[in-house]
Amino acid sequence: MIGGMALATVAAASVAVSMASASQSSRTTAGADHAVFVQGNELDGNTIRVFARDEAGKLTAAGSYATGGQGGDQVDAPTDSLASQGSLVYDDASGRLLSVNAGSGTVTSFRVEGRRLTDRQVVKSGGEFPSSIAVRGKIAYVMNAGGEGSVQGFRITGMGLKPLKGSHRSLGLDNEDIPRFDTSPGEVEITPDGRNLVVTTKAANTVEVFPLKPNGKPAVAEPVINKSAGDVPFVITFDRDGRMLVAEAEKSTVTVYKVRHDGRLKVLQKPLTNGQEVLCWLERAGDFFYGGNTGNSTVSGYRMNKHGRLSLTNSAGIAAPPSAKSQGVIDLAVSEDARFVYVQNALSGTVDGFRVEKDGALTKVTTVEGLPVFDESGMEGIVAV
Repeated sequence: MIGGMALATVAAASVAVSMASASQSSRTTAGADHAVFVQGNELDGNTIRVFARDEAGKLTAAGSYATGGQGGDQVDAPTDSLASQGSLVYDDASGRLLSVNAGSGTVTSFRVEGRRLTDRQVVKSGGEFPSSIAVRGKIAYVMNAGGEGSVQGFRITGMGLKPLKGSHRSLGLDNEDIPRFDTSPGEVEITPDGRNLVVTTKAANTVEVFPLKPNGKPAVAEPVINKSAGDVPFVITFDRDGRMLVAEAEKSTVTVYKVRHDGRLKVLQKPLTNGQEVLCWLERAGDFFYGGNTGNSTVSGYRMNKHGRLSLTNSAGIAAPPSAKSQGVIDLAVSEDARFVYVQNALSGTVDGFRVEKDGALTKVTTVEGLPVFDESGMEGIVAV
């Protein structure tokens, strides 16, 4: 279990790989219709807010779409209602946007047509309080954070998500149907080679792995449990060569692992601290990575060199400092070409857009306002295409 100091640190603020890439078919039919999608996560009816993105990265409101489900709010969540990464993802191959409806135990898929969302499909998530989605090839997995926690596989089809028979697995947690933010799992991901499904569990300080069969179903009844190298493992991303990076909230660290085919982890680089407070989100932009520090509303930048060594882009550990309109940094998204990073600010109800400079620094190019502010619930989940 998380110690008192760790709980105090995480609870001081908050604890998302969105797959933010545009499909070739979308580009063919929609031209340069780039967009950013933001999940409102409203308790009385979840919505996806659409913003047009121009060539300079600036955002302009372009519509809102109901998901057909309800948003959710984890117990005692200090800033982010879903306490996860990957609650809204884009699947390049099918051109579909996938969102969780935590309050109604469902997942919605839309077809993305430029800046329009069509062909809404809603399916049961296979558990309570779905909060994260992973996609690889034609397979998607949903992580359910409530109750004992679970993962449920789906096939991605032209008609949306279809349950993958025999793929449901328990995480063995002990939560209510609406979980506590500190004892819920943080994210589900599929390794780039498609051989393993990975889940972080914050309170247990474990990174749990289900080896997958070629058909996408788990090869084991229970996960391979790996002790986390850093405390309160939260989110997962991967570098170009398949190394796994896990961000840990307690001391705002990132650990680099190799995921073995049998589900065992090898530490390639011990936890690297960024000197900030409560690192809970991490996304890749080429050879750079950007992490959201919700405790002091900053964004940290990292660089992976050709030898697989991770370092901060500057000694201060800050790529984007806080501002009055950037309070409560949570989830992030990166554009397909890795030129722009978009950051949700839960307490301000804003999204900031930044241009990625050659040295990894971030230059703000846009701010949009009027999004659901964290209170009883708040926005969480963002994708750039």
